[in-house]
Amino acid sequence: MSSNPVAETVASLLPRARAELAELVAFRSVADFDQFPRSESEGAAAWIAGALRAEGFQDVALLDTPDGTQSVYGCLPGPEGAKTVLLYAHYDVQPPLDEAAWTTPPFELTERDGRWYGRGSADCKGGVIMHLLALRALRANGGVPVTVKVIAEGSEEQGTGGLERYAEQHPELLAADAVVIGDTGNFRVGLPTVTSTLRGMTLVRVQVDTLEGNLHSGQFGGAAPDALAALIRVLDSLRAEDGSTTVDGLGAEGRWDGIEYAEEQFRADAKVLDGVGLIGEGSVADRIWARPAVTVLGIDCPPVVGATPSVQASARALVSLRVPPGVDAAEASKLLQAHLETRTPWGARVRTEQIGQGQPFRADTTSPAYRAMADALAVAYPGESMQYAGQGGSIPLCNTLAHLYPQAEILLIGLSEPEAQIHAVNESVSPQELERLSVAEALFLRNYAAG
Repeated sequence: MSSNPVAETVASLLPRARAELAELVAFRSVADFDQFPRSESEGAAAWIAGALRAEGFQDVALLDTPDGTQSVYGCLPGPEGAKTVLLYAHYDVQPPLDEAAWTTPPFELTERDGRWYGRGSADCKGGVIMHLLALRALRANGGVPVTVKVIAEGSEEQGTGGLERYAEQHPELLAADAVVIGDTGNFRVGLPTVTSTLRGMTLVRVQVDTLEGNLHSGQFGGAAPDALAALIRVLDSLRAEDGSTTVDGLGAEGRWDGIEYAEEQFRADAKVLDGVGLIGEGSVADRIWARPAVTVLGIDCPPVVGATPSVQASARALVSLRVPPGVDAAEASKLLQAHLETRTPWGARVRTEQIGQGQPFRADTTSPAYRAMADALAVAYPGESMQYAGQGGSIPLCNTLAHLYPQAEILLIGLSEPEAQIHAVNESVSPQELERLSVAEALFLRNYAAG
C-alpha cells in the first residue's frame, strides 16, 4: 500500500484492533437463545455501545427490536451541512457447529498462518472493528468530514427481521445519503470488490405426519406409511438429476454478466472433495448469484446412535431457498410451500410454516458513492481496480433501507472473502484485508464528503 497518513495510522492501530476483536469474538453472541445465553449477545452489544461512546458518538442506544434482540446505534455529528453516511455491521454470529472440529477454540481469537481465527472474526465482528479503524484514522488526520451513523445488528444471522421492523417503525433513525454495509467481502484476498447484488432468502419449516405413533418395523413395515421416507421423497423433489433447484413455478434460468468464477477456483474455495462434482448447470456465477438455490438445513429424525426398529410417525425439516434479484421472496416462499405440500406422497399430512424471509437486492453502481469508493479502493489496493460481484447470501436490511430511503446510495464491502470460511468451522479474517478495507473506508468517507 502506498504511503499516506491514513494508511500509516491504520497500520499503527492494528495491534489495538486485534485486541479489540479478540474481546468481541469472546462473546458467544448467537441470537438463538435456546442454544446460547441471551447475556452473551447483550454483552457484545454493550461492548460496541461502549466503543462508540469512547469515539465521541452521541445518542448511543441499545435498541430493543421486535424479535427480542438488541441493535446498537450511535451518531457522530460532522461539520454543519455535511452529508450523512450510515455504517452497518452485525455482531451476532452463526453457531460454531462442532466445536471439537475447530483447530483452536471458536470464541478465542487465535493467530495462525497469518490469519486470525474465531467465530465472527470476518462475519461480522470484524466489520465492527473495520468501521472503528476507519473513523479513528480520519480523526487522527484532520477529522471525520461527514456525519456518521453506526448501526450494529443483533440478529442478522437468524433472519428474524428485528432491525428491519424497527427501522420501519422509526424511519428517521437510519436516514442517510449513503450506506456502507460492511458484511460482504472481496472476490478473493487482494482483489477489491463491491457486491452489487444479493440473493434474498426464505426459510420454511415442513412437518410430515403419517401415524398416531411410531410402529414396530417388523410388524408393520412395508404397509405402514413412513413419515421420514415421505419427507425424504418430497425434499428430493426440490432438485433435478443434476442438482439444480426445481421448485414448481419458480424460474431458474438467470445469467450473471459480471465477474466470472472459474470452476477450479470455486472447487478450491468451497473445498469440494476430489472426485465430487458440482451441482447444477450454467456458469458457477449463474448458479450462486443469479439463480434460486434450495438447501435442507436440518432434519428432525432419530439419530443413528440409539435408533430403534421403528416406522416413523412424524418427521420435520428446515428448508432454505435463496432467490435472486428480480424474484419476490414472498412469492418464492409461497411457491416453495405449495411445492412441499403438493409433492408429499401417500396422502401424508403435511404442514409448512414460513419462519424467516428477506428480499434480494440490486445496487445502483452508477452513483457518485461508487465512484468515491472506486477511487478509495485504488489507493488501498495499489495496482488493482474495483470489481463487481454478486453474493449468494442475504442481508435483508438492504431492501428495507432502499425502500425507506430511495435516494440513498448503498455500497456493500467487507471481510468475508472465500478463505474466511464464514459459517463453517475455522472461520478466520485476514488482517491485511482488515487493514486495507479500513483505509479504503476512511478514504471513501473523505472522497464522498468532497464529491
